[in-house]
Amino acid sequence: MMRSLFSSIRNLLPLMRRVRRKDDWAIGVYGGNDLDALHPLPGIRNPVLTAAHVRDVPALFVADPFLVRTDDHWWLFFEVLHATLRRGQIGVAVSRNGQTWEYCRIVLDEPFHLSYPLVFRWNDSWYMTPETASQRQVRLYRAVDFPFRWEYVATLLDGDDYLDPTPFFFHDRWWMFVGTNVERNDTLRLYHATTPLGSWREHPRSPIVRGDARIARPAGRVIHNGGRLIRLAQDCAQSYGRRVLAFEMTELTPERYAERPCRPAALLEPGRSGWNQRGMHTLDLHRLAEGTWLALVDGHQKRFYVRR
Repeated sequence: MMRSLFSSIRNLLPLMRRVRRKDDWAIGVYGGNDLDALHPLPGIRNPVLTAAHVRDVPALFVADPFLVRTDDHWWLFFEVLHATLRRGQIGVAVSRNGQTWEYCRIVLDEPFHLSYPLVFRWNDSWYMTPETASQRQVRLYRAVDFPFRWEYVATLLDGDDYLDPTPFFFHDRWWMFVGTNVERNDTLRLYHATTPLGSWREHPRSPIVRGDARIARPAGRVIHNGGRLIRLAQDCAQSYGRRVLAFEMTELTPERYAERPCRPAALLEPGRSGWNQRGMHTLDLHRLAEGTWLALVDGHQKRFYVRR
């Protein structure tokens, strides 16, 4: 009996050595009439996109959703973490109603990690500033066949571990938030330029957040809401990407910057159980014609898997 038991344990040891625990990020759909009342939409079973939906590469998770609208389609760009290469690639999914999604394919792959694919339109072209912190750069890409083919255009910033670059347009000028200090996620910098191509200059008040992991790292596109500018931040104080906080910019000029917490400050909180129980860290909001908000969000839980 004991010999049989020891033999069974020996046979299991190689399998047990390959068992890993991972952050299982996935993407869901929220909505609401107000920013401070976002919730899962009725009739939708979140998450709507997971690693299991990715068909063209082996995927560990999907995260960092960014949404754009063209004609009668919604296009969703997001990070796909390749299970074998252990680096992020950028995938895209499509929807007609913003609620049910069909995965398409990987649209941007580099020999280094990509994530946080913020997509925006300028001069009748689509651009993307995915995070490329491993290269210590902010890189700009342009769609040559939207949404499926992208080409590298320029390096906007160089020389630091730039996290989650978040460009936006306001008062005839382009602005960009980027996190730095990847070990602590506690520093937020601000840059500005006359066009997305640059040259980008650091704001005299930058870093606008220093030494505060609760409010520094960007968490999604800047929101324009009735004349108010709202930036989103990941709360990384207790753990990475625990929830999403909101701050209203009260002054934004080439010389001055000021902000205050929104009320309530938290727009996304982790769920009590299920797909988002460990945290939520990216939120992309779009105002619909009827005045309501459509929100694509991500969240994660812990899962065990067998490494191949």
